[in-house]
Amino acid sequence: MKIIVLKFGGTSVGTVDRIKKVANIITSYIKKKYKVIVVSSAMSGVTNDLIRKSEKISNDFDVQELDVLLSAGEQIACSLLAGRLRHLGYSSRSWLAWQIPIITSGDYNSSRIINIKKSKIHKYLKSNGIPIITGFQGINNNNRVTTLGRGGSDTSAIMVAKFFKANKCIIYTDVDGVMTTDPRVFNKAKKIKVISYEEMLEMSSLGSKVMQSSSVQEARLNRINVDVKSSFQNKSGTLITKRKNIINNKIITGVSSTKNDAKITLIGVKDKPGIAASIFKPLSDKNINVDMVVQNISSNGKETDLTFTIKSGDVNKTRKLIKLNKKINFKKMKVDKDVSKVSIIGVGMITTPGVTYRMFQVLSEKKINIMVISTSEIKISVLISKKHLVKAVAALHKEFSLNK
Repeated sequence: MKIIVLKFGGTSVGTVDRIKKVANIITSYIKKKYKVIVVSSAMSGVTNDLIRKSEKISNDFDVQELDVLLSAGEQIACSLLAGRLRHLGYSSRSWLAWQIPIITSGDYNSSRIINIKKSKIHKYLKSNGIPIITGFQGINNNNRVTTLGRGGSDTSAIMVAKFFKANKCIIYTDVDGVMTTDPRVFNKAKKIKVISYEEMLEMSSLGSKVMQSSSVQEARLNRINVDVKSSFQNKSGTLITKRKNIINNKIITGVSSTKNDAKITLIGVKDKPGIAASIFKPLSDKNINVDMVVQNISSNGKETDLTFTIKSGDVNKTRKLIKLNKKINFKKMKVDKDVSKVSIIGVGMITTPGVTYRMFQVLSEKKINIMVISTSEIKISVLISKKHLVKAVAALHKEFSLNK
């Protein structure tokens, strides 16, 4: 059986007309003799609307009931899509995650798929049916509906592809594929034809909205090749695959940027073993993600300055936690929300010397000051003033020949 998994995002099924277009895309694969399994997101805006309603009901809405509530969005989209396919003369029906079932474990709102029972869907495929599966959700050992968190429908599609040993997994979205940078920041961004799992993971974690990092990680762990393409245009997209499958002469694959960062500096912190852990543990306990960290060398052996970045939405909570933390002493706390993180990503830098120099030199030529630096094997990130974001992205895009 030649199986293909097609996943459609919220914008792709956002209106009745778009659902009709998606139905035509699905039938085009049926005509190519594929057995098609469809995974659908909720119609765009529906999930956020349900969250707003829950907040009006209670400022401490029960997490289990929230998962039940949020799962309704996908049900609506799947039913409408199955209905359209039936109208076109095809055998199709919606499948809710608990009907299959898709088994999950972990916390509500952020569960992980651990198993998918295949028998019912296999039987339906053999009868030439087109199953439309609700993404973003599953059922746990307590028979309660759970959701997978942001990007959950992509994860659902990738796990369906894994368990059904699909020949292909295609993520349909509202963009042509993965771009070299955010086209809203720099309008000369180009589509990337092929990208490695590792590069895509870095780009996702650094601001790329095409796929959430959790779904890319599942694709990497399970070695699922993923095509990302537009449901609005009949064009080739971006293939996400193993590094060894890529022949690429570019050192850098993309430039990512974020606008929602904040820099916290603690001045005059007591310089002693364990102080950083004492600062960051309460933040970790409250799910505040600390990103870039710099600790200055103590000049007198007694005090130092510690700088780190967080999401700007976590500033007030972080301020409060640090002030209440009796395990640390410091003289002053500075907060700067007028910052942005710019990163270059590419497996080519592993074997190419001088990439760091080129990045820093081009920013220097544009008179852009670097506040904080962090690196990994295939990524260099710098924190800069937000007012220089567009200039920095454009300069780096040109320096590493991504305009071509």
